[in-house]
Amino acid sequence: QGQLVESGGRLVQAGASLRLSCAASGRATRGSLGWFRQALGEEREFVAAIRRNDDATYYSASVRGRFAISRDDAWNSVFLQMNDLKPEDTAVYYCAADAAVRPTYYGADFYGDSRRYDYWGQGTQVTVSS
Repeated sequence: QGQLVESGGRLVQAGASLRLSCAASGRATRGSLGWFRQALGEEREFVAAIRRNDDATYYSASVRGRFAISRDDAWNSVFLQMNDLKPEDTAVYYCAADAAVRPTYYGADFYGDSRRYDYWGQGTQVTVSS
């Protein structure tokens, strides 16, 4: 089994920065890691991912240039640095892990699909006030 525990979400003002952390354990440390978010009344959407094989990163168009995903050396933690936050970034942010290490031809389409992930955290709330 694998576990993921997010932290770092809170209320901030527009334009602020925030860093989310996700601690991974067990099988959740084996593969690629991603961040998704879900706003109230909306579907869960992809935010960012980092590929296990080569640290390739992927971002949704709405956060590219403002958010950055990174991980620690042991792949035990993944981080999401969020800059220039906007009210539309308000959501519950979820960390997700792929239990397998996949070939590098698995790219943005794969890691942007929430169905490809095996483990999920409980989420952390980020609220951006205007």
